[in-house]
Amino acid sequence: MPASEVPRSAADRLLDVLAAFDLRNPALSLSEISRRAELPLATAHRLVGTLTRWGALERDESGSYHIGLRLWEVAALAPRGVALRQAAMPFLEDLYETTHENVHLAVRDGLEVVYIERISGRLAVRVRSEVGARWPLHATGVGLVLLAHGAAAVQEQVCAHPLTAFTPYTVTDPARLRRILAEVRRSGCAVSERQITEDALSVAAPVRGPRGDVVAAVSVVVHAGDDRTPALIPAVRVAARGISRALGWQPSVRTGPP
Repeated sequence: MPASEVPRSAADRLLDVLAAFDLRNPALSLSEISRRAELPLATAHRLVGTLTRWGALERDESGSYHIGLRLWEVAALAPRGVALRQAAMPFLEDLYETTHENVHLAVRDGLEVVYIERISGRLAVRVRSEVGARWPLHATGVGLVLLAHGAAAVQEQVCAHPLTAFTPYTVTDPARLRRILAEVRRSGCAVSERQITEDALSVAAPVRGPRGDVVAAVSVVVHAGDDRTPALIPAVRVAARGISRALGWQPSVRTGPP
């Protein structure tokens, strides 16, 4: 039986309901949930009721549903979620005060980078990243750091698929991407310019966990061509090291460049 025809379990259907929500669709009606989750309306109604009673969904006065506070409470237990953000925040704030530019903290999920914290500069370049947003690993500074320090199998999987171009400057050649990843590992940072938008440049560095493995990446995003870029590199590295130490990393046990 083809994978697309395998019957979905009750757990699968519950997860499909939750997956119907995303950054562009934070509030949905029952019929929208039914359509986006590809479920009969009666089934969607039953599952939404179950999730609402448990607190995973909440219904507002207009009848639309939102992700509920109970689900957020459970998600806060994720080691790469709130705990990481809390450890990182003092260093992200220091980096912002130093630069007054957009500062990001991100983790890898599969073949994508997920932003888990962001501090926005009022006069900084406009960016398309938001907390919870996902982007391909090859097209962002934080993504390059996470990919460079990821498993070889993950790197090959990314390089084996077409690399999406967001601007004329986006790296889409797998051979060139491999060379960039090698340089990121050698230098301990990534500089990604005009990859998602033509007016932005990102400087990123790895955040390490207690065992020295890279668990996240921190970045600052400035206008493309900003002449402060050489000075931003050590600033981002300092922030990344500070977060790493807050997570229990000791330089004596690191497994790669600082």
